[in-house]
Amino acid sequence: MNRNENDAGGAAARAAAGGAITGTRIRERRLERGLAQGALAREAGISPSYLNLIEHNRRRIGGGILLRIAAALGVEAQSLAHGGEAALMDGLREAAGAAPRGEDAPAPELDRIEEFAGRFPGWAHLAVATLRRAQGETRRADALADRLAHDPHLAASLHEVLSVVTAIRSTASILTDTSGLEPEWQARFHRNLGEDSRRLAEGAERLVRYLDDGPGTGSDILSPQDELDRFLAAHDHRFEALEAGGDPADLLRASGIRAGTGAHALIAEALETYARDARALPEVMLLDAMRRHGPDPVPLARALGAALPLVFRRLAALPEEAHGPIGLVSADASGAITGLKPLPGFAVTRLAGACPLWPLFRAAAHPGMMLRQRLHQPDRDARVAVALTAAEEVMPGGVNAPPLLRSYMLLLPDDAGPEPVQPVGTSCRICPRRACRARREPSILPETETEDSGADAASF
Repeated sequence: MNRNENDAGGAAARAAAGGAITGTRIRERRLERGLAQGALAREAGISPSYLNLIEHNRRRIGGGILLRIAAALGVEAQSLAHGGEAALMDGLREAAGAAPRGEDAPAPELDRIEEFAGRFPGWAHLAVATLRRAQGETRRADALADRLAHDPHLAASLHEVLSVVTAIRSTASILTDTSGLEPEWQARFHRNLGEDSRRLAEGAERLVRYLDDGPGTGSDILSPQDELDRFLAAHDHRFEALEAGGDPADLLRASGIRAGTGAHALIAEALETYARDARALPEVMLLDAMRRHGPDPVPLARALGAALPLVFRRLAALPEEAHGPIGLVSADASGAITGLKPLPGFAVTRLAGACPLWPLFRAAAHPGMMLRQRLHQPDRDARVAVALTAAEEVMPGGVNAPPLLRSYMLLLPDDAGPEPVQPVGTSCRICPRRACRARREPSILPETETEDSGADAASF
C-alpha cells in the first residue's frame, strides 16, 4: 500500500461529506458498462490510481473531474453525486437515533455514516431494512392492540370462542365425573362434543384469518349466520333456478362454501326451505292471487289455503318490481334472529341483538294469528314500517316437550294505516331512549327522549 492510500484512510477522508459514496456509484456504473478502470481514467483525464481511490471512496470528487467522469459514463453528474442515497442516509441516522444507549451499547459514530454506507452498502441497506421491519411490526402490534380494545367484530369472535370452550369443558366434565351414564346420554354428549369442536375450529380459523389480514383490508370475522346472510344478500334473497324447480344441491356446490362447516349447513337448510316453499306455493300462483285479492297476506293465505309464514316467505322472495321492497326477519323461541332480509329504513343487525319491543317476539304466544303494528326507530334515516308477524310450528311437541316454534316478521313500507306508530329501537346498546323500561343494557348513544317511549315500554 503506497503513501497516498495510507493518507486516504485518514480521518479527513472519512469525514468527507457529499462525495463519500459517490465513488461507489461511479464504480457500479463503470462495471455496468463493461469499462476497464484504465479506460475510464483516460477518458476522464485522470490517473488510474486516482480513479481507484475515488471508486473506493478515499478521495473527494467534484467539479470538473465529476463532470468528465459522468460524460465518459454517459450519465448525469447529479446521479453520481447524490443518486438515491439520501433516503439511505436518513434511514441510517434514524436507526442510530433508535439504537439503545448504555455502557454495553456505545453510541453509533454519526460522523462516519457516509463512509459506512459507501464502503459497506449491503450492510447499510440491511440496517435500514431491519429498522423498517421493526417499525412495521410495531405498527401492527399497536393496530392489533387497538382492535382488541375497540373492534366489535373481534370482541364477538373472542366471545364465541370462549363460549364454545366453556361448553366443551362442561360436556367433558359431565362425561368424566358422572358414573353409570346411560349409553343414550353418552352418545348425545359425544355428539355435542363433536359439534362444539367443529364450531371451535371454525371460530378459531376465522379469528386467525382476521388477525392475519390486518386492519383496513375489508376482512371480516364472519359467523356461519353472517356467511348465510352474505350468501342470500348476494342473490337478493331470490333463486330463479329454484323457482323453476332446480336442485338446491347444485346451487350449494356452486356457492364455494366449504363442506362440513356451519355456514355450509345453514345455507343448505335455507336452500332446501326455499325450494320446498317454491313447490308448495309457486310464484305464478302467488302473483295470480295477488291480482285477485290484493297484497294483504291474510286474504292471500285464505285464498291460497296456505299458512301465513309460508306466504310471508314467498312474498319476501318476489322481485322488487312485483311488490316493492319487502323485509323479513325470523327468530326462534330464544329470541335469536335466525333469518334476515332487511327493509331500507328499518335497521336489523345480528351483532347488536334486537329490540324486545318488536312484535316479532310476541308472535310465538299466538300461533296462527297475525299481529300488525306500525313501527318507527329513532335512527336518523329510519322510516315508518308496517310489521306483520306470525309463528309456525317447526317441530311438534311431545310429553313434557313443547312444540318448537319459529316467528316471522314481514316488514313493508308504511301504508299510513289507522294504527298509531309505535316507537321501537334497534337494540338497547344503540337506542337513545333511556326511559324505556324494557332496556336490558346501557346505551352508548346520547340521550334523546321521546314523549311516548316510556308509555310504550310500560305496555310491553
